[in-house]
Amino acid sequence: MNIKIADLMVRNVVTTEPHKSIGHIKEIMTKNHISCVPVVNSDNEPVGVVTTNDFKMNPGDSSPVSQLLSGHVYTVPAYNDVSVAAKVMRKHHFHHLIVTHEKEIVGIVSSFDLLSLLDEHKFTMKNPPTPKKKRNHRD
Repeated sequence: MNIKIADLMVRNVVTTEPHKSIGHIKEIMTKNHISCVPVVNSDNEPVGVVTTNDFKMNPGDSSPVSQLLSGHVYTVPAYNDVSVAAKVMRKHHFHHLIVTHEKEIVGIVSSFDLLSLLDEHKFTMKNPPTPKKKRNHRD
């Protein structure tokens, strides 16, 4: 597969900062019809991700977003093959992955973006499975 993450990612990424309120993030997600918002520091480097699943913890709308952040952020370079993004998502059970270039966010890719490759027939299996032949059993 020769499709790069940059070919598939969403480029206009809405971000937020750790001190913003959870209520503010909910409004952003609703307004923009998105389910994931990367959290960035003052240098625009990713420090976390907030998804709609994080709201299940429900610390309160006035609480800072930083309360929802986990300790590690997984990113993938835009020039990588999409299979790299798929492997990272599958290994860590994520549906969204931040795409970076020189530590800055340049995009985001979701599991639905990867599924679109199948839907649009851009993906072809390198070594498709071969059907097993039925064996004749002789007594």
